[in-house]
Amino acid sequence: MTARDLIGSEALSIALVSEHASPLAALGGVDAGGQNVHVARLASALADRGHQVTVYTRRDARGLPDLVPLRAGVDVRHVPAGPPEAIPKDELLPHMLGFGRHLAREWQTRPPDVVHSHFWMSGLASLHAVRELELPLVHTYHALGTVKRRHQRHADTSPPARIACEKEVGIGCDRIIATCRDEVAELTAMGITADRVDVVPCGVDTDQFTPHGPAAERGAHRHRLLQIGRVVPRKGAAVSVTALPRLPGAELLVVGGPPAGRLDDDPEVRRLRDLAHGLGVADRVRFTGAVAGEDVAPLLRSADVVLCPGDYEPFGIVPLEAMACGTPVVATAVGGQLDTVADPGTGRLVPPRDPDALARAVAGLLADPAAREACGTAGRQRVLARYGWTRIAAATEAVYLGVLAGRPARRGAPGAAWATGVV
Repeated sequence: MTARDLIGSEALSIALVSEHASPLAALGGVDAGGQNVHVARLASALADRGHQVTVYTRRDARGLPDLVPLRAGVDVRHVPAGPPEAIPKDELLPHMLGFGRHLAREWQTRPPDVVHSHFWMSGLASLHAVRELELPLVHTYHALGTVKRRHQRHADTSPPARIACEKEVGIGCDRIIATCRDEVAELTAMGITADRVDVVPCGVDTDQFTPHGPAAERGAHRHRLLQIGRVVPRKGAAVSVTALPRLPGAELLVVGGPPAGRLDDDPEVRRLRDLAHGLGVADRVRFTGAVAGEDVAPLLRSADVVLCPGDYEPFGIVPLEAMACGTPVVATAVGGQLDTVADPGTGRLVPPRDPDALARAVAGLLADPAAREACGTAGRQRVLARYGWTRIAAATEAVYLGVLAGRPARRGAPGAAWATGVV
């Protein structure tokens, strides 16, 4: 008997727990990015499959209603956990026990069929609730503390207990959904065996991100290079700026960060501008600041090459969005980009923190229009075949059904991190 036989044709009641990343949030802030989009799109795609989805996220402002309908089949519930104000996600850990207690109270009378937590703190809160109610729990990390600590070292602001808590969540949940193969290797190194993990990548809206549609206006330069995302050191914009002297005739458009009116106050933007001045390319580097979501696809279509030169990337949605728009990508060979970018089919992969390698890869594509066109065509086909939200939702549903079919499953209760008062 299959799991689908067990539930018949009835819709599942699915709880998505995303403690800091609300699907209602405006994107572009320090803690608002890919996870917000992922949760919103996954919820919508699961609803399209006939399921009822509720997203639980922390109340981060006064006056927010308890429940906000996002669309047919998807509700967002604001959980009171800590003060109703914006708090950096790295400071939210002390409030996760309260978050979990609220979930347990609500689910006591309205239990979901399956709980899917997103990010490690959501996993801790969810573990607290499901251990009391014996509900199945699936978890997606989105980013791992081991990777962040390795790359950011003393600049890592994560709580000291993060890695131990992540392991606790991985052992305590029924199933882990990793977004790429590199994450499976990281989990294995943490002691979480690969047989507890399914790989389901992030998705992309192939109707919004398409080669067909308006392109943003270009300037006077012969070629446009585009980098889009948070303007923080780990995203590697300094590598792109440093490569620019080797790419005559190309402009670099850096999209993201604070609103345009606050760019002058941003320390990373000031650092990058100083770097560009020192290299003599300031006239070819432009910062737009944050842009509206509907402007992203036209910007991607306007570029000759999209750059994704991050030091590390737990998954990286920008390469997929660029490929969906038919634009070739030059990305660092890290994290999820090892899965998404096919070299040489859809773009090029280069070592991180290597502006010479980045410049060589970009120069080769700029000098060969036929290669750029071929990469763009192949990129679109790759996204359609692997990364559309319909496919991602079906794969996620299959994980849920597999967990339900295998119940009751052994689950470890939250242990040391809760018991010692670390949280």
